[in-house]
Amino acid sequence: MKERLIAGLDLGSSSIRLAVGQLSIGQDKRAVLNLIGAVEIASFGIAKGSVKSLEDAVSSISSCLETAERQIGLPISEAYIGLGGVMMQVVPAKGVIGVSRPDGEIREEDCHRVLESARSVVNPANYEILHTIATRFAIDGQSGIKDPVGMQGIRLEADVFIIEGLSSHVRNLTKSVIRTNLEVSGLVYAPLATAEAVLSSRQKELGVVMIDIGSSTTSIVVYEEGDLLHSAVIPIGSDHITNDIAIGLRTSLDIAEVCKRNYVSATPDAVGVDDTIDLQAIGGEESEIVSSRFMSEIAQARAEEIFEKVEVELARIDRSGMLPAGAVLTGGGAKLHGLTEVAKEVMRLPAAVSGAKQITTPLAEVAQDPAFSTAIGIMLWGYESERGEESGMGYGVGIGEGFVKKIGSPIKRLFKSFIP
Repeated sequence: MKERLIAGLDLGSSSIRLAVGQLSIGQDKRAVLNLIGAVEIASFGIAKGSVKSLEDAVSSISSCLETAERQIGLPISEAYIGLGGVMMQVVPAKGVIGVSRPDGEIREEDCHRVLESARSVVNPANYEILHTIATRFAIDGQSGIKDPVGMQGIRLEADVFIIEGLSSHVRNLTKSVIRTNLEVSGLVYAPLATAEAVLSSRQKELGVVMIDIGSSTTSIVVYEEGDLLHSAVIPIGSDHITNDIAIGLRTSLDIAEVCKRNYVSATPDAVGVDDTIDLQAIGGEESEIVSSRFMSEIAQARAEEIFEKVEVELARIDRSGMLPAGAVLTGGGAKLHGLTEVAKEVMRLPAAVSGAKQITTPLAEVAQDPAFSTAIGIMLWGYESERGEESGMGYGVGIGEGFVKKIGSPIKRLFKSFIP
């Protein structure tokens, strides 16, 4: 594996974040990915993960790229792109094949074929399939097998998750990146990448829900016994809290955002009854004294709604209050004071806020920032993807530990078809 840069681009509704890692050879002569740069700029032209104005999106991405290149002092020619939002969907499917060898020994090509079989069942119009993730295999009715390679049988089955995105959504985001002369190395479902950055293998084995609170959406990913169990996107995010505060105070969104970040807690009891702030002191046009507790009560109501909707998703898969590793909160919206207490109360689970854990970097403050979890996760996904391909398992089963399994023709052919 040559030493080079691997970048992860997170296209958010309020911010665009780029994490850049550099490959180096460690003392044990193994390749190590070090985070050497991370930048964040305001996002324009993107809402709820979708492009609303191509020119504005291109301008924002270009600005982010230029800032990152100045920070690290190196040119960035390609990046992995995270896709998320309500235009993405995760669909369960099942693949079934007959084992090809006369002696019944299952080879890696059989695993390929059973995944392709599952993909052929899910063939939605106007959707592009990004990932095929095998969770469990079964051989001649024996279920619960994680890696069937080398085992023997006649009939091979696979329980699979197909992750797909609306074609126009995928193409517009990809086009906005290519217009900046940045080559797209690959696409990844952003919530999965985030989970890889913030969750440990122990948490995924025990049972955990990752809740990524963005500006306009909240993404959840549930793991159990090391495998993906469920994923969903809730169309509510931290900007809804800002909007509620702005309406409650009859002030601007900018003032409401400053209040949310500095004077508000999702747990009103943690705020003093007499704590107040003069809006003029933080940029308001007129002097107006407002209560921090009043604003916190507004924030609490919306935070409870977010976790109630997460609870609905957990109940749908019969995991309400039944995940031993609890909930891990991440994303820029997770930095709201008192949010973990609300999560614990509503979901009846242990909860904590976390940044990226699975990374080595001199930029510890950035890695610990929940807002950068997705960008770092996308970068890590790219690294693991390339490492899997170089080891000859790029399209096989069991690449890494819980990482996205890639299958099918090279994704770059797909990108080329997007741009006339």
